[in-house]
Order: sequence, then C-alpha cells, then structure tokens
Amino acid sequence: MLELGIDDAGRGPVIGPMILAGCLITEDVGKQFKISGVKDSKQLTQKRREFLEQIVKEKADAFEVVVVSTEEIDGNVNNGKLNELEAVACAQIINKINKGFGRIKVILDCPSTNIGSWRDFLMTKIENLSNLEIVCEHKADVNHVSVSAASILAKSERERQMAILKEKYGAEIGSGYSSDPYTQKFVEKHATKLKDSGVFRKSWDTWKNAVGKGEQKKLGF
Repeated sequence: MLELGIDDAGRGPVIGPMILAGCLITEDVGKQFKISGVKDSKQLTQKRREFLEQIVKEKADAFEVVVVSTEEIDGNVNNGKLNELEAVACAQIINKINKGFGRIKVILDCPSTNIGSWRDFLMTKIENLSNLEIVCEHKADVNHVSVSAASILAKSERERQMAILKEKYGAEIGSGYSSDPYTQKFVEKHATKLKDSGVFRKSWDTWKNAVGKGEQKKLGF
C-alpha cells in the first residue's frame, strides 16, 4: 500500500503564509528516505533540508504543496477556524494526489487537540474515500517517514516564501515568528504602514499590539 504523509509549516508566525505539503511514497522509498536521513524538518539544518527536498521530489510517486495566504488565515482565525482551514488544505492535497494509485494510507500530523473531531471534519472535504485509510496523529512528522518527507517539503517552501519577503522588505523581517527579536522590531516599525500588503497576519496579537502602540504614540501617550 502506498503511504501519503501530510504536514504543515509556518502555522504560528505573524508574518508570511502557512504551507501544507503531501508526499506519496512506497514502502521501499520510505526505507531509502530513512537511509538518506529524512526526518522531521525541525531536526534538520536549512542546508540539509534543501538537499533532502530534492531527493524527496525525485523519489516520491507524487507530491503536492499548498500555500495558504495571510488573508486566508485572517479570515478563518477571526472565526476561530484555523484548524478547519488546515483540514481543507489537507483535503485539497489528498484530492489532487488520489487519482489512479489504488489503496493509499494517508497519515496526517493533526493540528487539533481533538483528533477525532478534526478527522471527521477532514473526511467531509475528501472527494473519494473508497480507497483511503485516514490516520491522524500528533507527532506524526517524527513517527512516520512519509510525514517527515512532507514536513521537509513544507518547511522548504515556507523558507522560499520568506526569502521572497526578505528580498522585498529586507533581512530585518527575521523568521516571521513572534518570538524572533528581529521580527518583533519589524512588526513594531511597519505594522501600520504595511497593514494592507499581505505580509502580516492581522488576527495575531503581535500585529494588533504593534498597531495599538503606534496609535498611542500618535496621540502622545
């Protein structure tokens, strides 16, 4: 049976898109991936990820990457539905890949604390379930090489998306995560000026707080 691993990258940052990726492999290719050092992307350096990304793309039976924009994220977060947005993106990957491959075991790194409920919602968005086995787990990116491979694809694309933003706005944009001091300074400096640029997730407290501070300064507080 083929295995389709799916994982995300960039779920938490205040800057830039979230990425979902899927990687379809055979059992033999999975063994080759393990020998090559494919593992959860967070355990790899950027240089190593870029190297392994090429191996994954060359050896996978199929792969798919979905870029979820800041606008899409804001629209769903405001309604408390980021997990549902991720499920829809995962289903999009499954629907694109699930064409003519026979039986597929789909393994997803679940973003929700309620695995059963998230899985049920995901299944309502999948076009053809007849040949699929759907498995949702926490830490799937660590425990399954197909999901590890997907995490490498997702993280590599996230880094490319950030490189585009850095080219446009400068390296001081940082990693995009709220915990990054460079990102914090960038948000504080540009929150209002770039509010309509699509750079920021305006539903994040980091951006809201920066805009609030900017307004206070204007009022002389």
